[in-house]
Parts: sequence; structure tokens; C-alpha cells
Amino acid sequence: MRQLVGCRNPMDLKLFQAELGLQFSDELLLEQALTHRSYLNEQDGEGVGDNERLEFLGDSVLDFLITDLLYRKFPEMPEGEMTRLRAALVRTDTLAQVGRECRLGPVLRMGKGEEQSGGRDRRNILCDAFEALVGALYLDQGVAAVERFVMPRLFPLIEYILAEGLHRDARSMFQEWSQAQHNVTPVYRVASEEGPDHEKAFTVEVLVDETIAGRGTGPSKQTAAQAAARNALRIIEEQSLLPSS
Repeated sequence: MRQLVGCRNPMDLKLFQAELGLQFSDELLLEQALTHRSYLNEQDGEGVGDNERLEFLGDSVLDFLITDLLYRKFPEMPEGEMTRLRAALVRTDTLAQVGRECRLGPVLRMGKGEEQSGGRDRRNILCDAFEALVGALYLDQGVAAVERFVMPRLFPLIEYILAEGLHRDARSMFQEWSQAQHNVTPVYRVASEEGPDHEKAFTVEVLVDETIAGRGTGPSKQTAAQAAARNALRIIEEQSLLPSS
């Protein structure tokens, strides 16, 4: 029975597929999807190739399926908003979270150095692995199988992104408000950063006239800045709803 060699906890391929509701005809495709290039660097290129070409394919398949989904699900949504919502769904942070939920980290084949530096939980590696898995499934069984696998995992994210406004460019919106109301451009500063290099958590504050208007946290400075701008916009909205004294 085939096993994933090189994992922290080697897992039988059939068990891994059963947990995700998958059944590959060509398990070599699955093995390749779960192979990081660092593993081949330490194996002298032995065995199947790495997952980079499959990741390239899976990225395009996801783009198509998400575009089709949004077009059908939101018939009144303007093109610009659909574009922003699609971008929020396929960004690294989102797909890395889906990769974690699929438990891709423990089964990835990667080099010892990459693993020791936290590679199994690195966002870009998990995102790429999920896209590679999608590419492998597409080659093995076609677009319908990918749709059955992906959509149940994306539907809850769509509702969450819309509810939280994560598809909006909060920084641009807050800058427009700040310039209109105070004639100044907001300033962002990193208040703190915590965690190991592979899993940093940044806290960013946005200031208007040296007054903290909002604060946000995220896995990157850019994400945290967007969260800070969303926080500031939410505060403004809440204040506008308060009755005047």
C-alpha cells in the first residue's frame, strides 16, 4: 500500500483521500501535488516531480470555477465587485486556511530544512499545495470533480467575506474619508509583531492627525493595515448611527 514518504507523520494515501472524500485513479498525481520542491532538492530529483506545475494549473481552474460561481450566484452584482470578491477568495491567506482545513501540512513531502523552519504551516506553501491538489484532481477526473470538492469549502467563505467586507479595499475607502473630512492622508504604523518567522502576527494602527483611528491584526503588514482600515470605517459607521446629544 502506497505511503507518502518524507512526511512528519506518514499517512496512507487512501486514508488521506478518504478523509477528503477523494479517490484518485492516478495516485502519482496526488503524490506530486503533495511534493514541495525542497524535498526533491534533498532526494537528487528522485521520484515524481514537485507540485509547481500542478499549482499553476490549479490556480487557473479555481479562477474559472469561482468566476462561474459568482456570476451565477450574484446575478445583480457589478463586475468590479465580483472581481474583488474573487480576489479575496483566491488570495494566499484564504487558500492557506482551506489547505489547513484539508490537513495538507502534515502530509506534504518537503526537505528537512524547510520543515524545520516551519514550512508545514507556511501560508504560501499551504496555498500552493491546495492549488496543486486542485490541478491534480482536474487532470485525474475533470472539472466536475473539482467543483464537488472545492465548492463546499468555499461557500462559507463567500458569506464570511461579504459579511466582513473583506473584498473591499478598506484602505482606499478610509483614505477618501480622511481626506474629505480632515484633509489629511492616514498614516499606518506597526504597533507590534509576534510569533515565529513562518507565522508572524502583525498589529497595525492607522492614525489621522496623530490620533489612532483604528487597529487591526493579520499575518502580514498589508493584511493588518487593511484590517485597521476596516476597523476605522466600522467605528465611523457606528458613531454615525449614535443619536446626537
